[in-house]
Formats: sequence, C-alpha cells, structure tokens
Amino acid sequence: MQPKWLEWAQKIQVIAQKGLLYNKNPYQIEDYKLLRTIAAEIISSQTQIEQSEILDLSIKQIGYPTPKVAVSSAVFQDNKILLVKQRSDGFWSLPGGFAEVGESPGEVAVRETFEESGYQTKPIKLLSVYDNNNQKHGHTPFPYGLYKLCFQCEIISGKPITSIETEEVRFFAEDNIPQLSIKRVTALQITRFFEHYRHLHLPTDFD
Repeated sequence: MQPKWLEWAQKIQVIAQKGLLYNKNPYQIEDYKLLRTIAAEIISSQTQIEQSEILDLSIKQIGYPTPKVAVSSAVFQDNKILLVKQRSDGFWSLPGGFAEVGESPGEVAVRETFEESGYQTKPIKLLSVYDNNNQKHGHTPFPYGLYKLCFQCEIISGKPITSIETEEVRFFAEDNIPQLSIKRVTALQITRFFEHYRHLHLPTDFD
C-alpha cells in the first residue's frame, strides 16, 4: 500500500512541475522551486535516499507531468512462467523495463525479454495496464507516476542467457513462484497472468 506521505509528496511535485512549466512570474517560479524541494525533503525523510539525489531526479522531470511507462512480458512454457532474477535486489520478476522513445509497447516487450532472458519472442496479447501506485496492487512505493503494461509473449527461438541486469533465468510453476521483486511484479499479478494463459478470451485488465 502506498503511504500517504508519498502520495502528498507526489502531488506537491506535480504542482511544482506544472507551475515551472507554465508560469513566467519570477517570484512564483521561486515558490514552485521551493515546493519541489519540499517534496524531495518529504521523500528523503521517509527513505534512505539523499535529498539531493531526489531533487536531482525531480529537476530532470521537464514538461507536463505524466506517468512513466514500463513494459513487461509474461512468457509461458509447459504451464510455467518465465522469471528472471534481478542482480539489483536478488529477487525475481518478469522480464521488462522502461519504454524507449521510438519503440511501440510490443517492441519494448520483445527487446526487454531478449535482453534479460535470451529468448526471442512475439507478443500475442496485452494482459494488463496497471497503475503502479494503485494501492490494490501491493507494489513497493515508487516516487513518480508509473503505468505498467504486460504482454503475453510466445517464444520464437533462443536459450536462457543472463545479462548485466539478470543473474538467473528460469521457468516456474504457479505453485512454486520464488520471492518476487514486488516493486516490479506481485504474486497476485502472477496468479492473474496464469489465468490469462489458461483462458485467452479474458479481456485486458486495467487500473
């Protein structure tokens, strides 16, 4: 569940970013910069992250504030799902990552799956479009708005290969899911993707 302090900090950051985008009054610009600093201070006070690091990330957020987009792949084989072990935290997740400008969402799913697992795939269905900060999903808090798209993909070719981001690549049965990197994917979402795998007629999940 997302804590209220993070929700407040995100709203303050959004107000500051909008104000800096549209306002031309130099005095009000300084006020919006102060709001941005306050948002960073709130997050820093509740986490292990330095305020200067958070503020630096905030300063880089230019233009109208919109959620970032991440894309992941649910790849099945013999009633098992493909998971990769992340080097950053030692936990498991679906292959995936942030969308790149110039790529379609399906292309991102294919690229990220290959880079993190070694498998060439093709998307066959959009399973979900989730708001990462929606409390019902149970992710660890993320400092910005984030939409996560998950595609079901079929393997075309390849073999399991690790990467600079992943240290292990394996398929897991539904009743044997390892400890997940819950900032990336949750157990409830994995269960739901197995439902989609068994019932391809299910509509795309959203929100």
